[in-house]
Amino acid sequence: MDAAHDRPAQAKGGELVIDALTGRATEATGTTTPGPLQVSVAEGYERWAATYDCGANPLLALEERCIEGRIPDLTGKFVLDLACGTGRWFERLSHKGAQRIVGSDSSAAMLLVAAKRNANAATLIRADACRLPHPEARFDFALCSFAIGHIWAMDLFASECGRVLRPRCELFVTDLHPQAYAAGWRTGFRDGETAVEIPSLPRSSVELVDTFLSAGFECEEAASFPFGQPEEVIFRRAGKFAFFESACRGPAICLYRFRRSKKALQWGKADRVF
Repeated sequence: MDAAHDRPAQAKGGELVIDALTGRATEATGTTTPGPLQVSVAEGYERWAATYDCGANPLLALEERCIEGRIPDLTGKFVLDLACGTGRWFERLSHKGAQRIVGSDSSAAMLLVAAKRNANAATLIRADACRLPHPEARFDFALCSFAIGHIWAMDLFASECGRVLRPRCELFVTDLHPQAYAAGWRTGFRDGETAVEIPSLPRSSVELVDTFLSAGFECEEAASFPFGQPEEVIFRRAGKFAFFESACRGPAICLYRFRRSKKALQWGKADRVF
């Protein structure tokens, strides 16, 4: 799955579309604006890949600002970027010292962009996030950025994350905050003159944390972050500053830091033996 979950979209030419793509906005005349074209996750990212990296995105900037400093030293570590998209995190993970980075995504088009953009920065694999082609206990750190809303079988995903991570290693999961979703933010972009929306499934923090706890993780942090002054310039440059004040009224993104339980891994091995 792609790492672009529930963000304001980037249009061709770098236009940043901050409006919620609900298609239900009522104008002063009482008429209703046309809704966006609804497409599948697979089709959406195939169509979006070519322009995905155009322009600045305040949600991505906020995420990078808030979590990069939390990522531990990765010197000599094997790292998995789940739903890596165009490889936005590869360079940062490399700067943290990662010995090897594996980027996994279900979109061939996104991975093609990642390959052109990052050259030899990572090994790229096309795979379903719920059926990872890696041996157990392979990785020392994993990141899943803005993709959990596109993964319908979250219990299977959590189980796979636990299977491929080594004992006591961390998994970072970021997502659009449920309050932002409730306010109308959606995953979408403009394909020419057409507004396109990609389906996503919002989940509460309780549901998400409980799922990962059941899969053998401990939750070390669950945090939320609103937009701040560093993101204001992105709104201004996009000509969307009128949206900035309202966008800052609540949390925009959330971060979950999970750690693989050593005890849970032992249970998993016992299950396979018996």
